[in-house]
Amino acid sequence: MRQRFAIPAGVVLIAALSLFSRAQSANSAALDNVLKKMDSASASFQTAQADFVWDQYQKVVDETDTQKGTVYYRRPGKEIEMMADITQPDRKSVLYKDGKLQVYQPKIDQVMVYPAGANRNELESYLVLGFGGSGVDLKRSFDVSYEGEETVDNIATAKLQLIPKSEKIRNNFSKIFLWIDLSRGISVQQKFMQTQGDYRLAKYSAIRVNAKVGNDVFQLKTTSKTKIVSPRG
Repeated sequence: MRQRFAIPAGVVLIAALSLFSRAQSANSAALDNVLKKMDSASASFQTAQADFVWDQYQKVVDETDTQKGTVYYRRPGKEIEMMADITQPDRKSVLYKDGKLQVYQPKIDQVMVYPAGANRNELESYLVLGFGGSGVDLKRSFDVSYEGEETVDNIATAKLQLIPKSEKIRNNFSKIFLWIDLSRGISVQQKFMQTQGDYRLAKYSAIRVNAKVGNDVFQLKTTSKTKIVSPRG
């Protein structure tokens, strides 16, 4: 007759804690590697261009609005510039330059101007998430955790979870997910989670880093009759 030996609960707990500690250590090492990749990409970053699909999900009506187009980034000196040319469903241009966010709607020939003001650093930190932003900057503004590796459109990526350190930002975005290309240290997908259950999912493809981008790209193609409007008067 075989005897049954009970494993002491303390031994099981120690083993579980040991496995957990190893997993935490592995995740920490993996996160450090990803952030170093981002640091390296940021150090040599000058320009970026990518096709995008932006999905805005609204939970209260269970609907998703989709925008498609091309986005451009440029870093002249310490400045950051961004232009998003939206082609679907309606043409629209969103330009960030010289501390101002401008939204041009050709259909009504109007530009809305939003000065960044005191929120400039905060706004620019979001603009460069995964595109020119460093791992050091990421850890300065967010609590960052490693969520494992995932394949996105046949690209091996590391999934990072970001919790904003600023309470003001957390009121808008409870958490953000980035999918970082493991070979290039740039973002191929982003998900911004809002507190009420809404989210914005951004997918990027045909990404070109440090390719030549003309100065005319970062200019709104307005007309002589374009109306300029600012919420602040």
